[in-house]
Amino acid sequence: MKKIAVIGAGTMGNGIAHVFAQNGFQVHLIDVSQEALDKGVATIFRNLDRMLAKEKIANADKEKTLSNISQFTELKKGILGTDLAIEAATENLDIKMRIFKELDAVCDAKTILATNTSSISITQIAAVTNRPDMVIGMHFMNPVPIMTLVEIIRGYSTSDTTTKAIMELSKKLGKTPTEVNDYPGFVANRVLMPMINEAIETLHHGVAGVQEIDTVMKLGMAHPMGPLQLADFIGLDVCLSIMNVMHDGFKNPKYAPSPLLVNMVMAGKSGVKSGEGFYDYTNTRKAEKVSQQFEN
Repeated sequence: MKKIAVIGAGTMGNGIAHVFAQNGFQVHLIDVSQEALDKGVATIFRNLDRMLAKEKIANADKEKTLSNISQFTELKKGILGTDLAIEAATENLDIKMRIFKELDAVCDAKTILATNTSSISITQIAAVTNRPDMVIGMHFMNPVPIMTLVEIIRGYSTSDTTTKAIMELSKKLGKTPTEVNDYPGFVANRVLMPMINEAIETLHHGVAGVQEIDTVMKLGMAHPMGPLQLADFIGLDVCLSIMNVMHDGFKNPKYAPSPLLVNMVMAGKSGVKSGEGFYDYTNTRKAEKVSQQFEN
């Protein structure tokens, strides 16, 4: 595989594009909005500058990485000639199914289709295509340039050939691929999200404050970031979406999202990206410090 399409230039999409481009792949970054593309590439530029300042890369590496990225606002043009298409759109089943239908119609027959979904059924997404054996989950962790895990999710019809190809490709990115099966939340979020949700419930019931809950988990459980701060970083809207997927999928009340989480999302408090969640991020430098915690 030499040419990769990434659909969606948001937080996950630009991170995935960054990692592939830095490892020598030609990347077609696709989004319906030119503004989103410009913002995504600007984020990659800033992250490369940060790596440059820490002497993790040379200036030539930065320039080469940026030159490996092309921008497209039309899916059909951007997907042309690619070996792998990775969808990194909003965590919404209808949106993903629409994208995969279109991808299946315009991609070459050899193109593998991957989704960066963190909870939605790969089998269900693959069912809208004529190549379910070539559809797979490729769940990168945020921030993508820093986190080494890639959760590789096999759908019901995903072939051994497709799985092997994506496992090997992930290793070429310097990542550690881990194969899991297709159940709501997979492994990462099936374990993580109930913990975050329970931390929110602990706050909701007045057991302790935000700082206190996060301090207990950081110092007592050796977590690099407390669950409430991590929720802010992931996006409270994303956390809510994942909890809803698991609640619907398992029909188990233990996966019901906290009322506090629901209310915060309805109030527009989504965490870092909205400027406010459990913490205040109206100062840009505060938000920068959050992301830098992953690098130290």
